[in-house]
Amino acid sequence: MTTGDLPKVLELELLGYSHPWTEGVFRDCFKENYRLWSMVQGEVLRGYAVVNYMVDEAHLLNICVHPCLRGQGAGRKLLRHVLSTSVKEGMVQMLLEVRDTNEAATALYVSEGFEEIGRRPGYYPAAAGREDARVMAYRFT
Repeated sequence: MTTGDLPKVLELELLGYSHPWTEGVFRDCFKENYRLWSMVQGEVLRGYAVVNYMVDEAHLLNICVHPCLRGQGAGRKLLRHVLSTSVKEGMVQMLLEVRDTNEAATALYVSEGFEEIGRRPGYYPAAAGREDARVMAYRFT
């Protein structure tokens, strides 16, 4: 992903999330210890992922695929790319948070080998207050 991708990334972010990241949040991720990927079909942005590297841990901060591709393996493909790149770059595990109510994402992560290691109460903004997050980990070693 490049900063030139941000207008399309922001469009997709609005389609994917009830409380989307701002352009400023995305811009803050263009640093040496972050990895940002775009998934493109032809010339059209269809997904993206943002990962932060901290020492030997990769933290998946944001992953999104276009709603028309959900349930067709696009998210799995993007997740596998993020995992394999993290291993190649020396990370020992990947961490992520997922909304407690996001059953589809949780099922994807579990099917790829992630395990729930904790909870973060009130982590996400929600329509009626706050929502808990599941903290999940995938250990490479």
